[in-house]
Amino acid sequence: MDTPNKKCIICKRDENDIPLTKFDYKNTSFWICPQHIPVIIHDPTQLVGLLPDADKFEAV
Repeated sequence: MDTPNKKCIICKRDENDIPLTKFDYKNTSFWICPQHIPVIIHDPTQLVGLLPDADKFEAV
């Protein structure tokens, strides 16, 4: 299932403001901007409340 509005899940900027990268998680598509990709890599606990089950992620 694709997210209808392409916006960074963290800063909420859309594709008209900044390039976005799509990623899929739990059968859903999400978007993130280059500035926030390090969050997924280095501290995914910041995604709690933004992604389902993110409270189960561990910081690296």
